[in-house]
Amino acid sequence: MRIWSLHPRYLDRQGLLAGWREGLLAQAVLAGQTKGYTNHPQLIRFRESADPQGTIGTYLGCIADEATARRYKFDATKILLRAEPDVRLTVTEGQLDYERLHLLAKVQTRHPDDGERIASLMVPVDPHPLFEVVPGDIESWERFTTR
Repeated sequence: MRIWSLHPRYLDRQGLLAGWREGLLAQAVLAGQTKGYTNHPQLIRFRESADPQGTIGTYLGCIADEATARRYKFDATKILLRAEPDVRLTVTEGQLDYERLHLLAKVQTRHPDDGERIASLMVPVDPHPLFEVVPGDIESWERFTTR
């Protein structure tokens, strides 16, 4: 499961679709609707929020907005609940950069000719609108993958 901290506009088609599916899975976990993935480290930051279900719903809403902008049809009625508009989570600079490099490697492999998307990932990226960037290294809950 990968709950991206970076803005959904950077995700390629596969990343956006996977982000939606995995966000819906996270929503089911946080709502107690499934027994799988209950201890997944990506869920720590949502569980620690004042409104875990609303926060993941807000996260999903931004994914759905990006899908709509690309003319994909994601069923936003699957979002159970959204948090208050001013709810924000934090993400460290190190985490955001780690995810940028992780996605860059994926995009370069899947779409080596997508120069525009690759170029957008070569510089610091914006966070998902739910997140506020704070100083720090890679988050303690991150499971490192080999690039």
